[in-house]
Amino acid sequence: MLLDDMAVTDPVEVDHRSCRRVAPILARVGDKWSILTIMTLAGGSKRFSELRRAIDGISQRMLTLTLRGLERDGFVARTVTPSIPPRVDYELTALGRSLREPVVALGQWVQEHLDKIDDARAAFDRANAED
Repeated sequence: MLLDDMAVTDPVEVDHRSCRRVAPILARVGDKWSILTIMTLAGGSKRFSELRRAIDGISQRMLTLTLRGLERDGFVARTVTPSIPPRVDYELTALGRSLREPVVALGQWVQEHLDKIDDARAAFDRANAED
């Protein structure tokens, strides 16, 4: 059955054992800085300083943590070139490149539904302002 064929009310079967393994990965790839880093690296290899300039608002520490996490999970490769000072480049692995399509699709979905989301938020805020 295709996802498009499913009614909104169809129950989704969840394997709770696998959720424990899936949740941290979704948290990693769904994180604001991870998404921005992945999409920035989609254009090709970048040095740390290039990434920091390209990702508005990210601190040096947060970029370091984000890159380490993405490298640990196999989405980013780090290459050190011996020189003075050492040159360090980051690039997406094949696994990381495979994330671009779902990340772009999710971003497009959000853009298509922004008005509905804004309306829902406004309605919720109005209903809860009286409390």
